[in-house]
Parts: sequence; C-alpha cells; structure tokens
Amino acid sequence: MNADSTEFISLLRHQLQADPLWEFAVGLYSRPGVEQHCLVLQDEHGWDVCELLWRCWLYQHAAQAGPLPAEVAQWQHAVTRPLRDLRRQLKPAAQSSEGVANVRSQVSQAELYAERETLHILMKISLKSMLLSPLPRPLPRLEKVLHSTGQIQKKSQVSALRHIESQLDPM
Repeated sequence: MNADSTEFISLLRHQLQADPLWEFAVGLYSRPGVEQHCLVLQDEHGWDVCELLWRCWLYQHAAQAGPLPAEVAQWQHAVTRPLRDLRRQLKPAAQSSEGVANVRSQVSQAELYAERETLHILMKISLKSMLLSPLPRPLPRLEKVLHSTGQIQKKSQVSALRHIESQLDPM
C-alpha cells in the first residue's frame, strides 16, 4: 500500500465516521422519488436496497467497493429476505383481520431492524476495510460505477439510478 492509498483510506474513514450510513440511508430514502425507485430496482430487478444505499453512501464520498461482503449477503438471505417475504404474504389477510394486521406490523418492524443491522454491518466493514478504492474526479455517473458490479442491464435501471443520483447532496 502506498502513501496515497493510506492517506485516502485515512481520510475516507474520517469522512464515513462523520456521516453514519444509517442516517445517510434514511435521509436519502426519504427524498422525493427515491423510495419508489429503490423498490422498483428491488422488486423488478432483484437489487438489494441496503446494498444500493451503501454504494450510494460510498459514492457520495468518492469511493467504491467490490462485491457485497459475504457476511452481509448471508444476513440478508437468512434474516431480512424471509421477513420481507412474510410481510408480503401477510398483506392480503391483514386487509380483513386486525390480528393479522398487528402481526404484519410487527414483522415489518423486525424487517426494518434487520435492514438497520445490515447497514450497521456494512458501515463497520467499510470503516475497517482496505478494499475501498477512490473514484476518479470528476465523479463518473452513479450508473457507471454500479455497472462495474454487473447489476445494470436495462434502461429502466439507469433511469432509476439517475433519479437517485439527482437526490444526492452535491459534493
């Protein structure tokens, strides 16, 4: 590791600590159209919203990461996705049963906690990781950065990503 990369990692670590991933994710997700576009990418294209928000957070700090860490993928597979699937399965019955609606509400809360834990794990890994790399200046478009992860295959994905990128704070 050379002096430039050591300096980059040190500066990045400081910036990331000052901008916690959970707060960033909640803030970005609440901006106009972001939730809708994230859910389209999730439901129609199989993207993981937590991973997308993590990659946006890194992008906001002019950094990028390689593949999703296995620890996170395992957590999502074992915990978050089953909760999401259960919440969705309960939706029709919750329309006509207060008891089922209460159960669905609790499952939804558990899903949110699981997503928060995902983001906590991603932040912890990012702060320890030497696997992050700087993005060139000026920053490339978000879809170009994510294209390198092999996720972008359709124009609708590019459109959704451009909207999400438009909601990021300028650097």
